[in-house]
Amino acid sequence: MIYTHEDKRNKELSADCGNCFGLCCVALYFSASEGFPTNKDAGKPCINLQSNFTCSVHKNLRDKGLKGCTAYDCFGAGQKVAQVTCGGHDWRQAPESAKQMFEAFLIMRQLHEMLWYLTQAFILQTDHGIKEEISSLLYNTEHLTLLDVDSLLALDVVDHRAKVNILLKNTSELVRTKARSRKNTPSRNRNANSRRLDYFGTDLRKTNLKGADLRGACLIAANLRGVDLSGADLIGADLRDADLSGANLTNSIFLTQAQLNTAKGDSLTKLPMMLVRPTYWSK
Repeated sequence: MIYTHEDKRNKELSADCGNCFGLCCVALYFSASEGFPTNKDAGKPCINLQSNFTCSVHKNLRDKGLKGCTAYDCFGAGQKVAQVTCGGHDWRQAPESAKQMFEAFLIMRQLHEMLWYLTQAFILQTDHGIKEEISSLLYNTEHLTLLDVDSLLALDVVDHRAKVNILLKNTSELVRTKARSRKNTPSRNRNANSRRLDYFGTDLRKTNLKGADLRGACLIAANLRGVDLSGADLIGADLRDADLSGANLTNSIFLTQAQLNTAKGDSLTKLPMMLVRPTYWSK
């Protein structure tokens, strides 16, 4: 069975704050040192969350230095828990079930993140047999997002993620191998295809990153201006304050909106079709 509803799924995996109950502003732990308003315990509402579940400073988050807020992305988990799992009953209306709702949100966010990656893997994968495996896991994962609260909380997310990671790694190797084998890659450039995790503040403008394995890499404040990241696997990479001005990310893989929101870029930065240019990037 082949999964064929990428467009519908990508819409469902985008945050719809109007149909949520400010779950990310309540369920999550906040640290002021990471760009949030103040230190906040999980389960406690943010000081800027209003009674209608909107943010009182939403339009000025960047001006106030709240980078953590602008970077966060729930992958659509918020509205799924609010409207499907909890049937439209918010945590203020049903305070006795608030703790369950917050815990369900944390699990749902992980499942929706997996759906995001699996959807891209399905599109990229050319091996028919593996494509069917991805399709099956997509359907299975979506089914899990429709579980009732008790079943969702009992779910072994770690085990499910392990199954997902096998297929993501397989697809990553396929895409990266093709990217590295393409002609016209300047041989004079340093090559970063070997596994490395720490690029903190590194100038990578003369490094060949086509098809690079950057899974979980620290790219904080790295200089990637004008770098071609075609086929590079960026799953879990930390791009905080990385300079992507003029970089080519069109065919990079497993990049998320949240990662882009933490980086710097400009009008010349080329992005994958499903991602949008942050409004605060330079022109």
